[in-house]
Amino acid sequence: MARRSSPTADAPLASPMGDRRSADVLRRLEIDVNRRLDGILHGDHRGLVPGHGSEPGEAREYQAGDDVRRIDWNVTARMNDPHIRESVADRELETWIVADRSASLDFGTVTWEKRDLVLAAAAGVGFLTSRGGNRIGAIVSGSDGVVTVPARQGRKHLLSVLHQIQGATRADAAPPMDLAGILKRAASVSRRRSLVVVISDWLDEPESWRHALATLGVRHEVLCIEVVDPRELALPKVGVLTLIDTETGRTREIDTNNKGLRERYAAAAADQRAAIHLAIAGTGAHHLRLRTDSDWLLDLARHVASTKRRQANVGGHP
Repeated sequence: MARRSSPTADAPLASPMGDRRSADVLRRLEIDVNRRLDGILHGDHRGLVPGHGSEPGEAREYQAGDDVRRIDWNVTARMNDPHIRESVADRELETWIVADRSASLDFGTVTWEKRDLVLAAAAGVGFLTSRGGNRIGAIVSGSDGVVTVPARQGRKHLLSVLHQIQGATRADAAPPMDLAGILKRAASVSRRRSLVVVISDWLDEPESWRHALATLGVRHEVLCIEVVDPRELALPKVGVLTLIDTETGRTREIDTNNKGLRERYAAAAADQRAAIHLAIAGTGAHHLRLRTDSDWLLDLARHVASTKRRQANVGGHP
């Protein structure tokens, strides 16, 4: 079984909910997020993904590709050129974290498992978006089914959400979870436009969840976080391996000394990840990939920074 550690540098992430070390894990995550990413979402922003708020902002000249529904006809009439009205973020943002804890997440070959990266990503999103009176809710899947945590304000509530994600029962003997069903649940829980962050390995066939994800994106801004382990992308040359499907329990022995086998595996894995990306992009959602062998906080920071640059470019700023 792979050794697991915290997404932070010095805290183990193997503690069950209720253990004293569980609170230490979340506290270290909070400190890490605040120390390294504090301020990255402050200022003129609309959240983790580009989108339009509901309060009117400044007007600017229309540019090719702008939404014609945002044209300000009063300004256009005065200036004799098309102008659109920018919008700013609502004062209160509602964020829903959809955490997939199905059996395929109980896998990792580096320093922690994918299930631990799900918790880390949820903590990063939660600590960055829960400030200023914003509300956080969660939908967590596991062997006990799907649990919905209502959206509320406050640090204590966010920590309870993270405890729920961390303490979800291991799905060692559970049947595969239906990602499409989880997405449908997410589409039904929020009565207002929200930011929905879906954290999963997305290993279900894209055709099975593509429509549900597109439906979710009609009303909400959606960020899809894909968690990946390097051994899912390429096999090492280590002789005969016994592989176990964590969702079905099936086992199979393969000879990794076979170069052709390793090449076919890498090609199939690349095709699978490309299909996942195309399916997500085709629904209009935004896609962020986090790996168990990379700095997840740095990857999250890069995503947020690139989002802010795109927003500035759309707004006509340098």
